[in-house]
Amino acid sequence: MYDLETRRRALNLVAEGRSLNSVSKQLGVSRASIRSWLIRLDPLPSVVKREQCVRCRPQPGMPTAPGAYAYLFGLYLGDGCVSRHHRGNFSLRIACADAWPGLIAACADAIRAVRPESKVCRVQREGCVAVTSWSVHWPCLFPQHGAGKKHERRIATDAWQQEILDRHPWPFIRGLIHSDGCRITNWTTRLVAGQRKRYEYPRYFFSNKSDDIRKLFTDTLDRVGVEWAHGRQRTRGVKNISVARRASVALMDAHVGPKY
Repeated sequence: MYDLETRRRALNLVAEGRSLNSVSKQLGVSRASIRSWLIRLDPLPSVVKREQCVRCRPQPGMPTAPGAYAYLFGLYLGDGCVSRHHRGNFSLRIACADAWPGLIAACADAIRAVRPESKVCRVQREGCVAVTSWSVHWPCLFPQHGAGKKHERRIATDAWQQEILDRHPWPFIRGLIHSDGCRITNWTTRLVAGQRKRYEYPRYFFSNKSDDIRKLFTDTLDRVGVEWAHGRQRTRGVKNISVARRASVALMDAHVGPKY
């Protein structure tokens, strides 16, 4: 058993971006113990805070960083979840593939901007990092939270969320692409003057099982003037949205770009 101060120091070091291995060596604590504290979140006063948030006020307000919120909302709809823990606390977890360190950093920055009072940590899992933050207020900021998988329940934006998306459409699109989308380069060959030449052209894809989430994506694309089309249905019910027209791809490149 480790004392309360050791657990607090371990969680604070991980929240600063330190690896489990380095924290384990510095404090003489097993990595398994640190990992269990991150997952279960033992009730530590430095982590569990019940301060009022902008949505809990008598007159609810907007997040102080609406652009960061729009991006984080896109990540949440794609690869995020809000889970309830003991003593009424909640964790927001965004799964980010190890292949995209820039995405992991951008996700952590967005969480800090939206909830500067809450610590952010990175929990390494097989093939991905769960960027995680705890607060009793995550359900206030993501009212789409609920039991079951997102594609099995209705997903709709509240009026205040839609106002943010109307003002900050590109961060929202970027969040969705960074979670459930990609930028790829297709190629084809054509016969020109008797010689076969290879042509390459980029395109964007967004894939999600939820009809509601795909519609939020396409409605936002319509708002910024990006032309899109339904792609082929993939396995297990996942459906694609494709952006392939040159002018629309150029818009996406200017505001979204490939993951890194």
